[in-house]
Amino acid sequence: MARVSQEHLDARRRQILDGAALCFARNGFHATSMQDVLKEVGLSAGAVYRYFRGKEELIGAIVGEVLEWIQGTFEAAAEETPPPPPDVLVGRALTQVLSRRTGEADGEVPYFPRLILQVWAETLRNDELAAVMRDGYTRVRSAWVKIVEGYQAAGMMRADIPADHVARAMIAAAQGFAAQLALFEEVPVEALQDGLRGLMSMGEPS
Repeated sequence: MARVSQEHLDARRRQILDGAALCFARNGFHATSMQDVLKEVGLSAGAVYRYFRGKEELIGAIVGEVLEWIQGTFEAAAEETPPPPPDVLVGRALTQVLSRRTGEADGEVPYFPRLILQVWAETLRNDELAAVMRDGYTRVRSAWVKIVEGYQAAGMMRADIPADHVARAMIAAAQGFAAQLALFEEVPVEALQDGLRGLMSMGEPS
């Protein structure tokens, strides 16, 4: 029997995760069955269960992956001296995540915002997912704290405001923007960037 390459295994895992994420975003976790996922990805039950034991494991993998993408973006920014300003950094992170989450069936509209709302709701009843979310949030917040400390060291931001408080506010801005995308009309990432620039300009001459 021919040995399956790691590249093939990774591609198959990617196919399953993307298909499951689209199903969950469309119908929610509880209304989506594993049969729905199998139909979406066009694979047999055996092929899918080789990678994931069920919906709970799929959900955890999707959430963990997205949090890793976001964390990686902010950790890389924290290494820059000084870090990019908030409008640039948040725009970069959101653009990266939204560009990875599109679906042909939805006219190439990003479905990540709808998915993240489903994740937040599921977190309230799923202890394992809540633990994944808490761990990911802590790591993202830690990266943001380093970024804010970089701003303060460079004289770009007031040093008398706790870096952790600024970090929480920046994460909340990104989360709120994702909620707007899911619940209301399609809004370009540039709108959030413009809004952040406006807030950052307070006190400056017009």
